Amino acid sequence: MDVCQRAEKYLENAARVLHDIEGELSPEYSRLLEAAKLYIEDADYYLSRGDCETALAAVSYAEGLIDSLKYLGILEPQWPSSKDIDKPVVFVAGTFDLIHPGHIELLKYAASMGKVYVVIARDTTVERLKGRKPILNERSRLRVIESIRYVYKARLGDERDMLAPLEEIKPDIIVLGPDQPYDEDTLASKVEERTGKRPKVVRFPVKGEFERRMSSSSDIIKRICCESYCHSIGCTRS
Repeated sequence: MDVCQRAEKYLENAARVLHDIEGELSPEYSRLLEAAKLYIEDADYYLSRGDCETALAAVSYAEGLIDSLKYLGILEPQWPSSKDIDKPVVFVAGTFDLIHPGHIELLKYAASMGKVYVVIARDTTVERLKGRKPILNERSRLRVIESIRYVYKARLGDERDMLAPLEEIKPDIIVLGPDQPYDEDTLASKVEERTGKRPKVVRFPVKGEFERRMSSSSDIIKRICCESYCHSIGCTRS
């Protein structure tokens, strides 16, 4: 990896860590965060001008300010490990309601290509797109996804702008589920317009049955409502 590639990776990592810790700090540390942001902006500027050495130096100052929070005993910034820093950033988004083997295979597939960042659809987004509320709320779904070993980091999506997380994460690769209604080239172009970086967009190739004709969360819901528990809880089939 040359100095420009390293500066770009360090810049992406510093920007992500800074974004992650912003909501955890009290207002008294706002000046420290603002200074780190300014160094990150400087690094981005110098990188765009091809001055990679100065960009790398500016990122180092930002990293030092962020790490000072650890030495002050305020919080522990979660930096990527040395073995992860050069891996491609892989983006996955979805509802992830009632996790099943199909979800695990999708995340395993994504993890085979790099560090997996998962964005969880907000409750309001699910209701708008699917016409129903999710079974588990967004915080519960986030907690489940965060605990899966193939996931490097997970966060909630944006309620108003579905592409906003992509601007922050700047993925190298986007993995789509087999049923997600996006054209690969169109999505790559839209992300490039917003981030200046064109990701590779791939689609998980298989949506297989994992048990008795079930292949989705909707199938699980139907099984619960219409077959397995109808008699025991006294409900009627519609």
